[in-house]
This record gives sequence, C-alpha cells and structure tokens, in this order.
Amino acid sequence: MTLLHLTALAAAVLVGAGTQRATGLGFALVASPFVVLLTDPFNGVLLVNLCGTLTALVVLVQVWRDVDVRRAGLLLGPAVVAVLPGAWVARNLPGPALSVVVGGLVLAALAVVLVRGRTRRPADAPTGPGGAARDVRAGLLAGAGSGFMNVTAGVGGPAITVYAISTGWPQRSFAATAQLIFATLGVASLLAKGSLPSLPAAGWALVGAGLTVGILVGNRLSDRIPARRARQAVVALALTGAAITVVKGVVQL
Repeated sequence: MTLLHLTALAAAVLVGAGTQRATGLGFALVASPFVVLLTDPFNGVLLVNLCGTLTALVVLVQVWRDVDVRRAGLLLGPAVVAVLPGAWVARNLPGPALSVVVGGLVLAALAVVLVRGRTRRPADAPTGPGGAARDVRAGLLAGAGSGFMNVTAGVGGPAITVYAISTGWPQRSFAATAQLIFATLGVASLLAKGSLPSLPAAGWALVGAGLTVGILVGNRLSDRIPARRARQAVVALALTGAAITVVKGVVQL
C-alpha cells in the first residue's frame, strides 16, 4: 500500500472513531466500506473489527453507568452464536464476492433503519398485550443479525439500531449499551476468524493516530452536534462508501 492509501485508511478510521464517540455508533458504518475499498475485504473487515473494538472499549469506560445489562445480555447471546457461521462466510467467499456482500449488507441494513425510523415507538409507550414477548423475539433476531453482520461486514450496529427504534429504547442507554455489545462482538469476531489484520508499520502508526484523534475530536463534539444531524451524516457517508464497495466488487467479479 502507498502512503496515500495508508493516509486515506487512517482518515476513514479517524472519522469512524469520531462518529462513534459523538453519536454512540457509526464506526463500522462509516469506516467499513472505505477500509474494505482501500485494502481487501477479509483484511479490511478484520481491521474494522479490531479498531471498532478498541473504540467501543474507550467509549464504554466513559459511559458504563448507562449500560442496560439486561438488554445487553438479550442481544449478545444470539449475537455470539451467529458469529460462527458469519466467520465461515468471511473466510470462504472470494474477495470480490465478499466486497459485494459487505457493501450490500450495509445498504440493506441502512434501508431498514431508515424505514423503521419513521415508525419509532416512544420510549414511554406501553408495550401492550404480548409486547414484552415480541420485544424479546425482536432482541434475539437483532442480536443474531448483529453478530452475523459484524463478522462478515464489520457492521453490527444497524441490526440493534432497528431493535432500539422499534422498542423505543432511550438513546442514552442505547448508546452506552451498544459499546459493550460492539466490544464483545469485536473480540468474538477476531477469535472466530483466528487472525489479526495485516498492515505495514507505517500503516499501524497512522491508523493508531487516526483512532486516537478521532476519539478526542468525538469527545469535543459529543455535546455540540445535534444527534439528528450526526445520524444523518453517518447515513450519508455509509451509503456512499457501501455503494462504491458494491460497484468495485461487481466490476472485479
């Protein structure tokens, strides 16, 4: 990789880390399509898993008091199980096909988030008869989807975002709990694949710097950027990167 490629890679990590610190999620959505585009699908998702885990752990230290342990357990159980078939897919699909899968999963997940966002349940709305059981089923499905997508595409956030929207999960608690989920899934994904990302020394230095600066910038912006504007920016960046990744994969098939 050239210095220009490595610098662009660090920039993608910087923006992803800053977005996650400012909004509670978005590292993988923003960074994954561009990282995959700049490296290769398998190694790129490994890098997203590693950097996403580190970012989530740093943010978790700052917001752990707001973590909803019960919901985290509901989502993490099926998520960790779903990592195993996802790891098999990631190891066995050819690079171009995996590019299409990565970009396609991001596009599909974003579409669901956008559609469900129009029917958000208020946080204080009653669940109604059978509502608690439906929420549990939704949590199990969301957890499984998050685990599978995290290990194949590096994006575990959209599935639990849909769950949060449909159940009226308060944003503060959701954003904090998401860090615990992302950190756990990141470790599980790396273990399931049995490898770490490969970069030259200069690449590691630039990515580390990008990760650090991104978190610091996110700390400054977290109380200044309206949540709605931040989410809109996340979606726009992720749509762009995912579309480019799909096109690249299709051309190389």
